[in-house]
Amino acid sequence: MAVTLEEIKKAKEKMASIVHETPLDYSSTFSELSNNEVFLKLENLQKTGSFKVRGSCNKLFSLSPQQLQKGVICASAGNHAQGVAYSSKKLQAPCTIVMPQTAPLSKVEATKRYGAEVILKGTSFDEALQFAFDLQKKKGSTFVHPFDDEAIIAGQGTIGLEVLEQLKDVDAVVCPVGGGGLIAGVALAIKTLKPSVKVYGVQALACPSMKQSLEATKPISVDTLPTMADGIAVKKPGIQTFEIIKNYVDDIFCVDEMEISRTMLMILERNKLLVEGSGASSLAALLYKKVPIENKNVVAILSGGNVDMNFISRIIEHGMVESGRYIHFSTILKDRPGQLQDVLHMITELEGNILSISLEHIGEKILPGYAKLLLSLETKNKEHVAKILTMLKEKGYEIEVLI
Repeated sequence: MAVTLEEIKKAKEKMASIVHETPLDYSSTFSELSNNEVFLKLENLQKTGSFKVRGSCNKLFSLSPQQLQKGVICASAGNHAQGVAYSSKKLQAPCTIVMPQTAPLSKVEATKRYGAEVILKGTSFDEALQFAFDLQKKKGSTFVHPFDDEAIIAGQGTIGLEVLEQLKDVDAVVCPVGGGGLIAGVALAIKTLKPSVKVYGVQALACPSMKQSLEATKPISVDTLPTMADGIAVKKPGIQTFEIIKNYVDDIFCVDEMEISRTMLMILERNKLLVEGSGASSLAALLYKKVPIENKNVVAILSGGNVDMNFISRIIEHGMVESGRYIHFSTILKDRPGQLQDVLHMITELEGNILSISLEHIGEKILPGYAKLLLSLETKNKEHVAKILTMLKEKGYEIEVLI
C-alpha cells in the first residue's frame, strides 16, 4: 500500500478522539528575526509531548483484533516509545518497547507509566532496533517502525492537513528530519493539495543522513557526532520515506549545535515553550537564514518538547554561553588584601552580574603568595563579555575562559 492523500485523510478521522489538533502560533519576534511571517506548529504540546503519537496511533488502528491481541513492539530513543505506549494503552494492546541504554531516564519512566514493558538494549538506536526486530520474530507481535511504514507516514501527514486548514495562505513549511516519517507525510499531504507550497527539511549537522542520502540518490548510513537533537539523530533514513522525500521535498538544510541551543533558549525565553533540540531545529534554520526565503508565510514545525529535566539546565547554560550571556573564567591574583576587591569592583563598574566566586590557594600553576580566582558572571551579550575581559587583561590579569 502506497501512502496517499486519502490514507492521510482517513488517519485524521480515525485518530480525532485521541490526538490533539495542535495550535498554530504566530510569533512576531521570530518573524522579525527571520524576515518572514513565522507561525509555530506546536507539536511539543501534543499528547506524549511529540508528533510521534499520530503515526503510532494510526498504525495501531490499522491492525486487526487478532494482531492487537498479540501485541506490538518497537524500538525508540524516546518519543516514538511514548507514542506507541500511549496508543497501545488506548487500544488495550500489549506493548514492548526496546530503548537504548543511553535513553534519558525521564523518557524511560514516562514510557513505563503508559503501561509498556521497557527493555534497555544497546548503546545506540540502531542496536536497539536490531534487537527489537529479533524479539518481534520470536514473539509474533507486530513491529511498529518509527518512520519507515505507510501507516506511520500517513499518521504524521495529518499535521500537513492541519497546517493547510489553519493557515490558508501558507507559502512554506519547515520540518525536522530524522528517519523521514514526519516530513514524508507532511510533504505528501501539502504538495498534493497545494503544490505551490515549499516544503523544506532540517537536519542536525551532526547527523545529516537524509541530506547525504539524497546526494547519493539512495538511502545510506552516515557517521554521526553527539547532538542535542537526539530525536533526529538517525544514521540511515527509511526506504519508503526516502522515495517520498525525493519526490515531494524541495530541499534539506543543516543546523549546528550552537544554532540549535540558542534557538531552544530563545523559544523558552520569548515564547515560554520548552522544545527539544530536534523540535527547535526547524526554527533554527529560519533564524540563521539557512532557508532561502523572505517575506513569506512560513510554518516551522516544533516536533516535540520532551527534554530530560537533568538536561534543561545544561541547555540553558549552553545557550546562554553561546549568546554571550554567561561566562565562567579564572585568573591569578596576588594573595594580599584588596586584590579581590579591585577585580570585583572593575566587573561591577562594567555592569557584570557576579553569580559565583571561588578562591583556591593550592593547585597546579598556583605559586606561593598567589591565589586562583574563579568567577561566574551573567552578562548582556558577546560584546559585553569582550569588554569585561579586555579591561581585565589591560590591567595585567591573565584570563582563562572555562565556559
